[in-house]
Amino acid sequence: NRKIGPRTLVWAEKELVDKSAYEFAETEAMLKTAEDLAGPYVWGQYDLLVLPPSFPYGGMENPCLTFVTPTLLVSLTLLKVIAHEISHSWTGNLVTNKTWEHFWLNEGHTVYLERRIGGQLFGEEFRHFKALGGWRELQNTINTFGDKNPVTNLVPNLSEVDPDEAYSSVPYEKGFALLFYLEQLLGGADVFMGFLKAYIQQFAYKSIVTEDWKKFLYSYFKDKVDLLDKVDWNSWFNAPGMPPVKPMYDMTLADACVALSQRWIQAKESDLCSFSSADLKEISSHQLIEFLALLLLEPPLPLSHVKRMQQVYDFNAINNSEIRFRWLRLCLKSKWEEAIPLALKMATDQGRMKFTRPLFRDLYNFDKSRDLAVKTFLEHRASMHPVTSMLVGKDLKQDQ
Repeated sequence: NRKIGPRTLVWAEKELVDKSAYEFAETEAMLKTAEDLAGPYVWGQYDLLVLPPSFPYGGMENPCLTFVTPTLLVSLTLLKVIAHEISHSWTGNLVTNKTWEHFWLNEGHTVYLERRIGGQLFGEEFRHFKALGGWRELQNTINTFGDKNPVTNLVPNLSEVDPDEAYSSVPYEKGFALLFYLEQLLGGADVFMGFLKAYIQQFAYKSIVTEDWKKFLYSYFKDKVDLLDKVDWNSWFNAPGMPPVKPMYDMTLADACVALSQRWIQAKESDLCSFSSADLKEISSHQLIEFLALLLLEPPLPLSHVKRMQQVYDFNAINNSEIRFRWLRLCLKSKWEEAIPLALKMATDQGRMKFTRPLFRDLYNFDKSRDLAVKTFLEHRASMHPVTSMLVGKDLKQDQ
């Protein structure tokens, strides 16, 4: 281990410990920012444990010792995951959902706090940019599940359902969208943070359900009941698909991603020579992730377009896992056979379900790689985490 702050050690296999200490150096600054927003950190120590690559999640907020995936060491979402797990010290560990139906109480509030930390550190435009990225992530999830699927309800009915099978970005991003919408409805970020702080104090060391949260919201904003009554609570909580209202987003950082993705979508064969590496000169890694995410929401690009994209942007050379994951999905959707071995390698070199499941699904949906995807899964199944192996098995119609 290495000491990286007054209350933080980072633990890892010895080959990774120095890299981990370097990458997680900002942990104390994030803890302090979180305390400024949410109140004192009550758990004393805040250590990080970097797990082997088969760990199925980005992070897991065990009190005093957050578990994290080593995929963070080659990705810029490092900050997001650590800010997320730190935020769970208040929403999740101090105030906890009573049952998995109310999982959004843990995750929606934690994403909200995580993005507030990002806003404090990098500015309000960055917070809005990340919030908009979350909305697109939600669109992607709902496209995968189908917009009538009851597991896309914010408060789903999980009787006879394995919570692992219902797990998705819905409690995170639909939950966040509700809180972000309420922030805008009720008077802005600082006003809403006042509520969140009071909510944490009110329910500290307790397990609660959505109705407890809603009652407290009404009592805290008793002078704004007329506004709260305008909210379509039934659709937010109990309807599948996208939320009934889309919050407002500052588009400053998103506009460049939208513009570049539109250029590619509208380009004809004869326009492909107009793209060059200079297109990315002013674009950050965060924006690159968003550019690829936007393209993934559209019908597949022609194969000639993704080949040209590789030629001018050389995405195959990028090791950032968030960028690489979306780029390989884009290639598979456009049926580029050269991406098959790269996608199989990424799906099996690590086991983070956020990456492994969609890659295997896309490989299975591409006729040229279906048999190889199944064969590779069966070869690697024994070394996968049991939850990953169970869910990928279902995706590939291989459940035993």
